[in-house]
Amino acid sequence: MRSRLWVFLLAGAALTTFAVQADVPRPRDDLNARDRARVEKVTRETTDFSKAESFEKMQAGAATTTKHINPDIFSHPSANLKFEDQQRFLLGNGLFRKDWVTAPSSTEASDGLGPLFNARACQSCHIKDGRGHAPSGPEEQTVSFLVRLSVPPTEEEQKKISAGHVSAIGDPVYGGQLQDFAAAGLPAEGRVRVAYEDVPISLSGGETVHLRKPVLAIDKLGYGSLRPDAMFSARVAPPMIGLGLIEAIDEGDILAREDPDDADGDGVSGRARWVRDENGEWKLGRFGWKGNAATIMQQSADAFSNDMGLSTPLAPDHWGECTQAQSACRTMPHGAQPHLGGQEVPGDLLDLVAFYSRNLAVPARREVDHPAVLAGKRAFYEAGCAGCHTPKYVTRRDVAVLSLAFQLIWPYSDLLLHDLGEGLADNRPEGTATGREWRTPPLWGIGLTKTVSGEATYLHDGRARTLLEAILWHGGEAEAARNKVVEMEKAERENLIRFLESL
Repeated sequence: MRSRLWVFLLAGAALTTFAVQADVPRPRDDLNARDRARVEKVTRETTDFSKAESFEKMQAGAATTTKHINPDIFSHPSANLKFEDQQRFLLGNGLFRKDWVTAPSSTEASDGLGPLFNARACQSCHIKDGRGHAPSGPEEQTVSFLVRLSVPPTEEEQKKISAGHVSAIGDPVYGGQLQDFAAAGLPAEGRVRVAYEDVPISLSGGETVHLRKPVLAIDKLGYGSLRPDAMFSARVAPPMIGLGLIEAIDEGDILAREDPDDADGDGVSGRARWVRDENGEWKLGRFGWKGNAATIMQQSADAFSNDMGLSTPLAPDHWGECTQAQSACRTMPHGAQPHLGGQEVPGDLLDLVAFYSRNLAVPARREVDHPAVLAGKRAFYEAGCAGCHTPKYVTRRDVAVLSLAFQLIWPYSDLLLHDLGEGLADNRPEGTATGREWRTPPLWGIGLTKTVSGEATYLHDGRARTLLEAILWHGGEAEAARNKVVEMEKAERENLIRFLESL
């Protein structure tokens, strides 16, 4: 993928102009010529699957944790984090695990939850700093599963979206996210129920895999009807590991993978999602299922506001997602204390949570030299999976947190938007991302999902119960790779899964 898509936007104007700048790599301004050559060499995709690559086991560079594998393996700090920074990490950990309560409360600085919310703590969704999971059926309610809402924008509203002021237009009553919990005396917005349709898929050799297609329903609406044209998108919380390293990847290294017009004819396009960061500047969206946030700080503030109804300096509304139509909600007490900073989560606390999130370590690979893992790695490359799941990068030298600087990392993601077909489409546009596009999620740590969370579900809505199911849902730009997996001999497919489980 050699071309680069540059998006030119004028604040308040519609998204109208795209220009393609082809075959012009942008030299990294943090490296000298010698180091650029070293980085280019070390990040080149391998063609030798007879042995593990140099440093492959340490998939987050010197930040990789080699702690014992157990349910807490995603909760360790970067292995090279300086001693003086470890206290900040532990303070952030305490805030990430903290159960907030509704206001007023005798526990000042711990109240202000809601009034409408999805969870009481960050850890409630990101189970042990890992991923959430989908409900198994319509009677199960999980805290780590939520539904985003929006309605088709008017012409004027589309201008706000194109200018980056909002990602989508929420339902006029229920806003942009359905909150299924509420403070005492206030009804929750509703309850999400998920049923599943069986989708059988035949594989070579006579094997049949039964996928489950989620069917969403929302009942017990607390504030009247949703708008008839409301759009829904279910989400599970993604894992937290390696986020600071993702933030430290050079923007040009990501943009060099763009190929919006498929100029190289490989069937894979990929394009950047541009969003406004916390300073209002256009930046590459690196986080979220559709690349909705440019920075960890921004993502953290959005989660405090949308998921827990807590105000921060970046999202100062004390009532979170309560809309103007929910008048009773907006008269409820909040937990902001002027002497503590004026927000329910003051800036220094938000900084600690962001620091913690930035420095959660990626575990070391397992069995990197095992013949089955190496054979599975070959199958991964030959199927074309690396076309979107870019194996490796070297982070920038000038990262503020030194433990994240100039590290060879293996996230297996290009961090770009891709059309994954009708099967995975939520048909809900978000910013410049269409209803069929998803940001390629990093794969590192994916083999430890069940170890950490106790239950393994994959993809944006947790529909896949196994890694093979997740692969088989891929369509659109990934359909050719998916079909190659379908056509593999059973032993080759098992090796592919063995490779993914080693990450």
